[in-house]
Amino acid sequence: MLRLAHRGDWRFAPENTIAAFEAAMRVPGCDGVELDVRIARDGTPVVIHDDTLRRVQHRDTRVDALPAAELTLAGVPALAAVLAALPGAWLDVELKGDDHGDATAAALRGARGEAPTDAAISSFDGRSLAVMADRLPAWPRWLIADDLAPATLSFALGLGCRAVAVLWAAITPPAVERAQAAGLGVVAWTVRRRPTMRRLERLGVLAACVEGAALGDPRVGGERPGDTRPDGGRPDDGPAAATPPGDA
Repeated sequence: MLRLAHRGDWRFAPENTIAAFEAAMRVPGCDGVELDVRIARDGTPVVIHDDTLRRVQHRDTRVDALPAAELTLAGVPALAAVLAALPGAWLDVELKGDDHGDATAAALRGARGEAPTDAAISSFDGRSLAVMADRLPAWPRWLIADDLAPATLSFALGLGCRAVAVLWAAITPPAVERAQAAGLGVVAWTVRRRPTMRRLERLGVLAACVEGAALGDPRVGGERPGDTRPDGGRPDDGPAAATPPGDA
């Protein structure tokens, strides 16, 4: 099972930054990273999860209100710069919003070619996946969802996806069997505990977006950074019924 650092290793640097991604790749056993892509005002794809800079960059501004150059100065890197910094990393490129097109496809193609074996495009948004299917038909695509219900699997198949990336708590043996019988792989998000990761691996999950303890011990010189997410989330999965595991 691939271990993909969710927005990089934010224990060392702000999430979705080159420093966070490079820190993740220094963790033993980390195969790659998950990153989020939005479109700047000038049409450039940039790497950031939220639609504003409020939570991480502490600026009350929308991503689509600024050009890429200004976003870079604010700490939001261009997708092309991130891809150039991670030549050996497995990539889960999550598309946020519904305005992706030629620019996003060009950046991905330029970094990994027409048919990579070490990258996938993922999204909650069916339109974005359909647009990428037209522009990058040989790239693996993953539908992000909350469950592995028959309707979800049918939607993923209709989009030509190879896998469904689903909330870790929804991954059960019958659900995995149902997905695999339909010809779909299963990917998990967001895993924070090692026991959860081991359980998912036994079930045949292809990859897991991980953070905290599930990512691995990043200690350098004996000092361990904090385990609390920058957005205030728990450092572990916790009981499924008690604590929502967060979004992708």
